[in-house]
Amino acid sequence: MLTERQRERLAESIWKHALCSVAAVSTQVVDQINILQATRLAMKRAVENLPTTPDALIIDGREVVEGGIHQVAVIDGDALCASVAAASIVAKVTRDRMMCDLDRRFPGYGLAINKGYATAEHRAALARLGYTNIHRLSFAPVREAVGGLSDRQEVRP
Repeated sequence: MLTERQRERLAESIWKHALCSVAAVSTQVVDQINILQATRLAMKRAVENLPTTPDALIIDGREVVEGGIHQVAVIDGDALCASVAAASIVAKVTRDRMMCDLDRRFPGYGLAINKGYATAEHRAALARLGYTNIHRLSFAPVREAVGGLSDRQEVRP
């Protein structure tokens, strides 16, 4: 609901005034353990990387974080809770910046524009250039670019 400029400005303020932590999981790990387990792992790492242990967590969605901290999972939490919205902004800005950095390392895929989503242009680039180590082999458009592996075939990194 915010423009990129608004998100950038708000993210700077949030980093300045709140305790924040962001964590990521490599595409290879996602391919090994699946996107849901990788999301849980990244969430756990982000909580562990906080400078202090929080008393409680409010999670956007259905997932919970392993680790014994009291938490509440709220579907559409970013629309219902200011702290969840703030976390969502920080996460989006961080991911967008990562995609812009990756765009410089891997030109031709339009990562700074499509932010890694499988747009028609990104699919065309995959077909033209092939995949890189930043692409998830478990993602159907990448599998198609690799050589048309079916959804039922197991892909090993």
